[in-house]
Amino acid sequence: MLSLVAAHLACLGLVGVDLAARTVRLRALSSGLRHPMSYRASLLANLLADAGSALTPLRLGGEPARLLGLLRARLPAIAAFSLMGIEALVAWPLTLLVGAGLMAGFAPAWFDQALPGFVGELRRLALPFAVVLATSAACALVGWRWLRAAGHRPRRSVRRLRVYWRRMRHGPLLASVPLTLVNVATRTALLPVLALALPDPPPIGVMLVGSFALVYGQLLLPTPAGIGAVELGFLAGAAGAFGARGAMLLGWWRFYSVGLTAVLGTGAALGWLGWGRACRLFGNRATA
Repeated sequence: MLSLVAAHLACLGLVGVDLAARTVRLRALSSGLRHPMSYRASLLANLLADAGSALTPLRLGGEPARLLGLLRARLPAIAAFSLMGIEALVAWPLTLLVGAGLMAGFAPAWFDQALPGFVGELRRLALPFAVVLATSAACALVGWRWLRAAGHRPRRSVRRLRVYWRRMRHGPLLASVPLTLVNVATRTALLPVLALALPDPPPIGVMLVGSFALVYGQLLLPTPAGIGAVELGFLAGAAGAFGARGAMLLGWWRFYSVGLTAVLGTGAALGWLGWGRACRLFGNRATA
């Protein structure tokens, strides 16, 4: 069990460690491509991507925002695009591997202790669930239109991505593996750490499975930061039943898992670009 103050300090530490790990990973991979960037530029690119992802449907503003941050660090355009592709090639398999490990270890407990209540709550919340589905469908339509407008440009650069992949040095690529695991672990740990300040939190295995599903499930949801569906899943008991304090816990978890870095990234964008250009970055530039 943790005190409320200790839980919040631990979450701030987890967010800081996550940012540091992603900053070092991006910098290491850029060095592996022989286009090294500074840690400050790497941090800025990640914060811009966090803000862009949180504010746009299907996270479509995230990659243009990251690309702009990399171009600001004076990476060649194709090197910057390749760097993002290589980072994704490293991150996604490891993320899925961690998810598979959590399911193998804790899925029986989740199915036994969380699933019945989760299904029952979804039935009770039928109307909000229908509203979330309709909103998600509308955001998906907008997002797919953006994808169709922007889809031809990445396809033209796939062959050059292969060239840069072959140039990547093995050392930075291997170093990115533990950094990615730190990223996944810290983001997954936020919810259980906050819940440890409650008098009677759900079992840790149930919270870990639910936290992972809520954090990474929102990457596949069409609404910005998965808003609506994530909140509904949380309150329905996807990570266990939190009782009367569930709404407060949800607010703090969303702040640490999405809001804090989105605010920092938006502030960085406003300070660097000004209001007008920042709006285009997180809006119209998603179609570029």
